[in-house]
Amino acid sequence: MNDKTSTPVTVIGLGLMGQALAGALLKAGRPTTVWNRTTSKADQLVADGAHLAPTVGEAIKAGSAAILCVTDYEAVHELLGASDVELEGTTLINLTSGDSTQARETARWARERGARYLDGAIMAIPATIGTPDGIILTSGPKPDFEAHEATLAELGVATYLGEDAGLASLYDVAGLAMMWSVLNAWLQGTAMLRTAGVDAATYAPFAQQIAVGVADWLPGYAEQIDRGSFPAEVATLETEARAIGHLVEEAEAVGVNAELPKLIKAMADRAIAAGHGGEQYPVLIEEFARPGS
Repeated sequence: MNDKTSTPVTVIGLGLMGQALAGALLKAGRPTTVWNRTTSKADQLVADGAHLAPTVGEAIKAGSAAILCVTDYEAVHELLGASDVELEGTTLINLTSGDSTQARETARWARERGARYLDGAIMAIPATIGTPDGIILTSGPKPDFEAHEATLAELGVATYLGEDAGLASLYDVAGLAMMWSVLNAWLQGTAMLRTAGVDAATYAPFAQQIAVGVADWLPGYAEQIDRGSFPAEVATLETEARAIGHLVEEAEAVGVNAELPKLIKAMADRAIAAGHGGEQYPVLIEEFARPGS
C-alpha cells in the first residue's frame, strides 16, 4: 500500500450514496472508518474491511478527513455540533446536498471550530461512484483540496471549482437546471408526436441529435454573454420568438400542455419589448437573471 492510499478516511452517513463512497474507498485500498445512526447499514462495509466507529466523535478522530453524506445541512450541524465531537485540526469534506448559502455558512461554522472545510456536490448515481462517470465537485481553500485530491479521485472525477465554498452547490443546481430542461423539452416533443402515433423510442434518436447539436452552440453563446454583446449571427430573437409561437400553437392544436413554451415565449416577448428583438437568443440571459415576479 502506498502513502496515497494508506491515509485513513472517515465516511459519515451510510445511505445508498454514503455506502457507495465508503465502498469505493475500500476498493481503492484506503483505510476507511464509517459511522451511521443505523449501524446495520455498515454491515457489508465492515465485512469488506471498514471499521465501524461507535460515535461520531470517534469517527472524526479516526481519519485524516471526514467525508459527510447525510440528509441535509441541519443534520451536519446536529451531528458535528455535539459536545463530544472535537473538530480542531480535522478536514471536513461535506458532500451533503444543499444550497450555496448553507455551504458558505457551514464553512464559516467549521472554521470557527478549528476545522478545515471543503464543500462538495456529487453529480452521479451510487453505481457510478469510483468510476470516470462519477463527478465530484468541490469548492473551498485550494490547499485543502490538493491535500485530499487523491482521496476524492478514488470516488470519481474530482473537479475543483474555486475558493468560494458555495460554488459546488451552485454548479450542482445549474447542472440540474440543464438536466431538467433537456428532459422537459424532450417530454414536450414526445407528447406532441404521440398524438400522431409516433412513440417515444422512435423520437428519442432525433431528439438526442438535436440536443447534441444545441450543446455545440454553448461556447459561442457563452462568449456573447460574457461580452454583453449579442449580434444576430444565426437568427434574431424576433425570429426565434415567432418559432416559439408556432410551438405553442401546435401544442394547443394537438391538445397537449403548452405551459412550458408559453413561459419561454413570454420571456422572449419581454426582451423584445425592451428593445432586444434584433439581437441573438442568448440576450435572454437578461430575463433569466431577473428575479421572478
